[in-house]
Amino acid sequence: MTNRLDLDSVRQLYERHARGLLAYACTYVTSFATAEDVLHQVFERLLRGDLAITGAPVAYLYRAVRNASLNKIRDRAGDVDFHEGWLDSPTGMEQTAMEIQSALRELPDQQREVILLHVWGKMSFEEVADALEIPANTAASRYRYGLSKLREQFQVTERRRDGRAG
Repeated sequence: MTNRLDLDSVRQLYERHARGLLAYACTYVTSFATAEDVLHQVFERLLRGDLAITGAPVAYLYRAVRNASLNKIRDRAGDVDFHEGWLDSPTGMEQTAMEIQSALRELPDQQREVILLHVWGKMSFEEVADALEIPANTAASRYRYGLSKLREQFQVTERRRDGRAG
């Protein structure tokens, strides 16, 4: 199924999914501003009618953001890495958000992107599979392996804070 979206549909998709899409773009590009540029580029193309959505709209948007992010990386190879924060955090939890970001960056790309799509993108494993063009069981496995690695990372961090050997 291929279709073009009207203005109201594009606006609704943006309102519902922009935060998750932005976090997803941040896993690829090194600057929050660049991630915003990528996100806005995808939605601008939707508004102009340059993109026709194939399949489920949310999965398509994540694929489009992924591709636009990879294109941006290729176009900007050698640019400075800013390491800006890209996860929203409640007041007083900024350090925790930075630790989560750091831990996510340590994961293999395939596991990180499944976690981001499932948790921040609020996508089912079927939707994640559609967006990444992989089987749903593979998406679920990558999610489980990624969470396991995150748990290990945070246990090591906690032992270091407590003064125990890590």
